[in-house]
Amino acid sequence: MRGRWMLSVLVALAVLAGCTGSSGGGSAAVPANAIEISIIYAPESADYLPTIMNQFNESYRQGINPVTGQRLAAGERPIFITGRDGSSGTIMQGIVNAVLTPNSENVARPTIFQPSVRHWLALANYQARRELFDLGDSPATANAPVVMAIWESRLRAIRQTVGYDDIGWEELLMVINSANGWQDFGLPNARRTVFYGHTDPFVSSTGLSTLIAEFYAAARAAGIDERTLSLATVNNEEVREGVRAIEQLIRHYSTRTTEFKNYIAQGPEYLDFVALEENDLIAINRGLTAYQPPERLVALYPKEGTFFHDHPMAVVNANWVTDEQRAAARVFIEYVRLPAQQEYIMQFGFRPVIPGVPLGFPFEEQYGVTKEGPSVLLDAPPPDVIAAVQNTWEFVKKQADIMLLIDVSGSMAQDNKLEQAKIAALAFLDRMESNNRIGLAVFSDNVRIEVPLDNFETNIAQMRQRIQQLGPEGGTSLYDAVVDIVTLLSESTDSDRIRAIVLLSDGEDTTSRRFRLADVEAVIRATRNELNPIIVVPVGYGRLSDDLIRVLQRIAAASNTTWQSGDPNNIGRILELISSFF
Repeated sequence: MRGRWMLSVLVALAVLAGCTGSSGGGSAAVPANAIEISIIYAPESADYLPTIMNQFNESYRQGINPVTGQRLAAGERPIFITGRDGSSGTIMQGIVNAVLTPNSENVARPTIFQPSVRHWLALANYQARRELFDLGDSPATANAPVVMAIWESRLRAIRQTVGYDDIGWEELLMVINSANGWQDFGLPNARRTVFYGHTDPFVSSTGLSTLIAEFYAAARAAGIDERTLSLATVNNEEVREGVRAIEQLIRHYSTRTTEFKNYIAQGPEYLDFVALEENDLIAINRGLTAYQPPERLVALYPKEGTFFHDHPMAVVNANWVTDEQRAAARVFIEYVRLPAQQEYIMQFGFRPVIPGVPLGFPFEEQYGVTKEGPSVLLDAPPPDVIAAVQNTWEFVKKQADIMLLIDVSGSMAQDNKLEQAKIAALAFLDRMESNNRIGLAVFSDNVRIEVPLDNFETNIAQMRQRIQQLGPEGGTSLYDAVVDIVTLLSESTDSDRIRAIVLLSDGEDTTSRRFRLADVEAVIRATRNELNPIIVVPVGYGRLSDDLIRVLQRIAAASNTTWQSGDPNNIGRILELISSFF
């Protein structure tokens, strides 16, 4: 075994010196007569898996079996693996589609699927009504518990108030339900409201595990103490109301954990706690995100239990995978589980999945985690229960009021910007959930409400028509427009909805007569302590001056968001990203 380990290390060092590309497999030629296999892996695995794939391929290019460390025997074929990352829920659905509806837009045909958590494997089997994956033969490759990433000062305040250290959903719900929020927990200058965030449970593993954990917590609060979450409990209206109460604390959602890693790193004023994999929390505390956090985030391992995301590697049981490829895939999986690879993976904040690999860097207190990790693990429910949890999403999630605020000034005629923006705005509507409310405002010399805020189903036809009819005209009353729309949303009497403005502009303010930038910042900041502060997400469109960039940065900072940079080539992707917030 020691010889194999040393070989793996030497090959790894050679590949680390020259590997390129995030898709894995490198750019070298495929060895003659190679068995070619592919993998689609969870986004967080992109930190380490391409290097491991290159290392694996390089060993075969040198004529050495990377698992045994021996020269290839006569007739033993080399193996060559390629791959890419993809959101676990999206890829799971793509594999199911490839089997059941191969003409679907979303189709995936890998040899190996590595989601973050094996919930997705069970769901795939359930949806396909066949064993696409052998759950008993899909080994774990990297462990990361789901944690509540909470600011150290917040966790300390809870512990000091309740008088004990073992904290979980029960105590978080105490803060949530307290009349004065954090001020009742010894933080007199903190917000009364509590802000929370998690990702989409149809796309993100963390989002799905968190929603299941919320059902467990709400069930216990309702006096239902069952080891494994049942279908009856998911359908229990009191339990659903409990989950809905938790979801009311959401500041906004996101499709991917990537955005939350950057947002929460801005500090306690943005989010109080957020569901993350432990490796993401470590990355934030190591300064590997866009923002350097103002204080330490710590991992709250809920006392009621959490899930380990074990990043299983599962060979797809489908007609595009040959028996030869299945055998080759198992060689790669065995290679990933060798000690050398497990030690390398650990550097990125994942716990080893095999005994004998001691837990070391970066599992240190300074990075907000404990070596012990969670003391209680939740049972994964049966796949029909997981599917039922997902299906409750539209009923328990927090709904939103969204105003699209579009610059239609004369400069938007340049480079076909307005036409591209209209296409992107229509695509934005296509992704909108029907339970949201939506409206449209535009500005040039003046501010106009084109479609008043109303239910999505009521407004959608008119929204589409008015967007298609927009034309460029006049100057840019940016400040007047933002103040007017913030004021409009502030007058909403509903206290249980996300309130947001998606602002799209290409130019500096030239014609505002009533307000200045300081007024914009003040009116946004005035909503910060409300249960649902107004979120303004500015999108700077086209070639931007330094002055406009500074303006958009200040508007975003006033609502603790970040501005987005868009151009005719990526505006659709930018608005797609923003639509995932709601």
